[in-house]
Amino acid sequence: MGISSKSESHRQIVLFFTVFALASCLAVEATSSSNRQLVKGRVIPDVLDLFVPTAKLKINYGRTRVVNGLLISPSAAAKAPSFEILARSRRSPVDLYTLIVADPDAPSPDNPIRREILHWLVVNIPRKRPLEGEVLVPYAGPAPPLGIHRYVFSLYKQNKVLKGVKVPEGRALFRTRGFTAANELGLPIAAVYFNSTKEMSS
Repeated sequence: MGISSKSESHRQIVLFFTVFALASCLAVEATSSSNRQLVKGRVIPDVLDLFVPTAKLKINYGRTRVVNGLLISPSAAAKAPSFEILARSRRSPVDLYTLIVADPDAPSPDNPIRREILHWLVVNIPRKRPLEGEVLVPYAGPAPPLGIHRYVFSLYKQNKVLKGVKVPEGRALFRTRGFTAANELGLPIAAVYFNSTKEMSS
């Protein structure tokens, strides 16, 4: 191999590692950006551990798209929202997901002694047909008695069909971390939350 060929090979190697490093930096920045609002809103660590998002979870109450920190009235969120899972199709025999919605601020953000209140629990959700998921705990809309409450949607990729799942006896004192650990769901792949506060009576 001549000097020019060696030089060209060296340039290609340098270019490869430069592109790889740039892509890694962009991925880290994207991850930091998507988690920043969850950390700012203390969803991490109050409900979730730090995780790397690998999917997107779109939640809509009618025409209102849920974004982190958005204030939504209890009446506007009284009915279950529609949702969409945007994730890369992987070579896996199981393409199912679990969705958990919980309020960590009960009865009040200053005194959350009933943390967490479970508002929705759906397992075995097909990615392309989310309405066909198995509802273990039906949706309950926000009903914050005091202060501003957070309503946290967290999504998990299942590695198997969940069968014989122990359903919580009540909604209060639920633990997202405990449920996901018991069912081997690991860390979330996506999460989003909104805020809600008690509506003034007319």
